Amino acid sequence: MIVTCPQCGNESEWNPENAYRPFCSERCKLIDLGQWATEQYRIPEEKREEEHG
Repeated sequence: MIVTCPQCGNESEWNPENAYRPFCSERCKLIDLGQWATEQYRIPEEKREEEHG
């Protein structure tokens, strides 16, 4: 199966021989890891109302 690399957009094979899947290369995989490490990617937090007690 052919997938699009989430980092650079190039096509990449999704198979056991591609150790970097879904990325096309080690470079793209490391760029993505760096973006997580520097908090460029964030999961939004839902705002909760303050509990009054």
